[in-house]
Amino acid sequence: MATRPIGIIMHGITGRMGYNQHLLRSILAIRDEGGVLLSSGDRLMPEPVLVGRNAEKIEAIARKHGLSKTTTDLDAALADPANTIFFDAGSTQMRVALLEKAIAAGKHIYCEKPISETLEEALSVAASAERRGVKNGVVQDKLFLPGLRKIAMLRDSGFFGKILSVRGEFGYWVFEGDWGVKAQRPSWNYRRQDGGGMILDMLPHWRYVLDNLFGEVKSVSCLGATHIPSRVDENGNTYAADADDAAYATFELEGGIIAHINSSWAVRVRRDDLVTFQVDGTHGSAVCGLMRCWTQHRVNTPKPVWNPDQPQPINFFDTWDEVPDTQAFDNGFKAQWEEFLRHVAEDAPWKYTLREGAKGVQLAELAQQSWAERRWVDVPKIAR
Repeated sequence: MATRPIGIIMHGITGRMGYNQHLLRSILAIRDEGGVLLSSGDRLMPEPVLVGRNAEKIEAIARKHGLSKTTTDLDAALADPANTIFFDAGSTQMRVALLEKAIAAGKHIYCEKPISETLEEALSVAASAERRGVKNGVVQDKLFLPGLRKIAMLRDSGFFGKILSVRGEFGYWVFEGDWGVKAQRPSWNYRRQDGGGMILDMLPHWRYVLDNLFGEVKSVSCLGATHIPSRVDENGNTYAADADDAAYATFELEGGIIAHINSSWAVRVRRDDLVTFQVDGTHGSAVCGLMRCWTQHRVNTPKPVWNPDQPQPINFFDTWDEVPDTQAFDNGFKAQWEEFLRHVAEDAPWKYTLREGAKGVQLAELAQQSWAERRWVDVPKIAR
């Protein structure tokens, strides 16, 4: 069987997510395994072309990992017929222009979310890809997490009975940078003019999680907040952090399910993981983090009694059973990359298109509207 090379222009790989999850743990991991196995028995071998404005940075990454193709000239990379896919993990504000340029060059498109800052732009770039006939996709990595895949398995098995509600808790303390501990996230995340903000960053994630696992989002009520108004940037300069660093959102889903998700970069963690989801149903409940998942069936549910005059006698954590690892789950970003590469190479099934990504931008926009107007906002279907 043959090994078929496929050139992938990779933009934004000097950033934390682009480097760690997409280059290192996805593309380079696929290369180390001998490429993606296709239905024909052939192997599809990614050939990354690292693109960026800082030649020194991208060349250093290439040397570290034994790669040879780097350039600061995006136009030249797009003009090379050996390069089939354009991938972007750069800033949201740059993304639309980059995607439009790559689409015009006839490249297939894969990118991080959100795909834009506005629904109008998101739909415009999705329409461009559809008119040009290029395959396209947006990263929806949380669906590939082992914890949420176990939730999906429980749902498909009928474990929950009728699902009633979903509760999510996401976030951790991002250090302010002004008292000896540096911030662990880039400063642009906290400046509105640079495209920062929790709502734009995380509501697109919650849209695809809710839509795909529990039911299509029908309406949203969201309250944003800027809890930490001043932070210190990478150069030690104090700046006004005027973007929302927390979002408290409630969603009405198809089928009458109610979901509530708290997202915050100003919260200290006392839970099983940095993100947890609890799903409650008539027959059983489950709680998952990134990797692990615990269940409680109705026959194993304790019967607590409210008594404020004595310590609680039940250790509630002990009343849950962990879902065993009955199958091996690969890195979620890598798993989605493999699906997209098969989609490009042999038209394998694929649903995570730019138009699906536009739904996340829509929800972020409507959540911002809900916050500004202090009311529930309906989520209309996006017309084709």
